Formats: sequence, C-alpha cells, structure tokens
Amino acid sequence: MNDLVPAQLQALRNSIDNIDAALIHMLAERFRCTQQVGELKAKHNLPPADPAREERQIKRLRRLAEESNLDPAFAEKWFNFVVAEVIKHHEHIASTQPAAKD
Repeated sequence: MNDLVPAQLQALRNSIDNIDAALIHMLAERFRCTQQVGELKAKHNLPPADPAREERQIKRLRRLAEESNLDPAFAEKWFNFVVAEVIKHHEHIASTQPAAKD
C-alpha cells in the first residue's frame, strides 16, 4: 500500500465523521421541533400519530432518495424508525399533560 492510501482513507474518514456529527445535530433539531408538535397535539387532544402525514412524507422522502441516488427503501426504513420514536415521545407527552378543556 502506498503512502497516499492511508492519507486518502483518513481524509474520507474525517469527512464521514463530520457528516455523522451534522446528522446528529440535525436529528436533535428535528426532535426539538417534534417535541413542540407533541405538546401542541396534547394540548389540543390530537392523536400522537398522523398516518396521512406520515404517508405523504414517505412518498416525498422516497422521491428525494431516488433523486439523490439513495435507496428509497432505506430512506423509508430510516423515516419509520424516527417516526416510531417521535410517536413514543408524543404518547409520553400526552400522558403527562393535563387534557384541554373545550
């Protein structure tokens, strides 16, 4: 192996590390937003899940994945994983917040 390979490998790994950090920060921001959504839903007695919106998002993300040369099935699995966690958070918020009075 020549000396360039380890340097190229390290440069690629540094880029991957930066991308991973950005993904974590973006997920944290996403969950800050979904926390607020959960609070609004609980306040207004809305269900934790919104299957119609989730279906629209899946179609949108699959299209974006295709445009980006990413496996759409992977994008959908990722989204379903995140949404399952969001719904758990929303259920928890709803169970701890007093019900709204109309």
